[in-house]
Amino acid sequence: MQISIRRVGHFLCATTTGEVKMVDRLANSEANSKRIGVVEGCFGAAGQPLAIPGRVLIGEGVLTKLCRKKPKARQFFLFNDILVYGNIVIQKKKYNKQHIIPLESVTIDTVPDEGDLRNGWLIKTPTKSFAVYAATATEKSEWMNHIGKCVGDLLLKSGKAPTGEHAAVWVPDSEATVCMRCQKVKFTPVSRRHHCRKCGFVVCGPCSDKKYLLPSQSSKPVRVCEFCFVQLTSGSLSIRSDSITRSKFNSNMSDDDDEDDSSD
Repeated sequence: MQISIRRVGHFLCATTTGEVKMVDRLANSEANSKRIGVVEGCFGAAGQPLAIPGRVLIGEGVLTKLCRKKPKARQFFLFNDILVYGNIVIQKKKYNKQHIIPLESVTIDTVPDEGDLRNGWLIKTPTKSFAVYAATATEKSEWMNHIGKCVGDLLLKSGKAPTGEHAAVWVPDSEATVCMRCQKVKFTPVSRRHHCRKCGFVVCGPCSDKKYLLPSQSSKPVRVCEFCFVQLTSGSLSIRSDSITRSKFNSNMSDDDDEDDSSD
């Protein structure tokens, strides 16, 4: 898989005690307000307001997000309490499809390098999990250190424990030519790929004709594969866990947030 990753990243400073002091100084500064205002302007009227008291824009940059169909460049903005990303329409001028992730619910895990997919890590939350890749190992380290520092500071202030719950990271369509459960059905334009919302496997229709309520992901029952449905209904698999083995797919996983929400 050929991917193109651009090195476009900027952070306030290193993840040290100095950063905490700088964040405190910037919290209500005019410079910070202007920077956040620029981000809001880039998303336009379709984006959510981002300026609230105490919020600081820590850094920004372009990361390659492993989406359901193929890797795609996305603009990311790291604040001291949220992570925001969107599609790039015009670099530094216009973005759309804004996504906002509260950092309190985020956990991150490094992803081993494999082929052209290098310098990656997982961003995991109870509602959505996905892999992103930086242009260099240094940029990856910067992003992971800053995200980890922001999450740690938030949890320390709130007294909350780190979340142990996260949504499955979807296996990309390209990684499965046949159903990952029955190993028999070959995917064609007629026999479509579907994704189990519990384990993230790519499965055929007959192997995923069940639905189950996963409260952290949806208020309505969502598609799950036969294996997960049996495990969930029997109590063998916790609704709050995502422990099913993915073998070789561990580092090649994705979600489909920039595809049609109705797509499976």
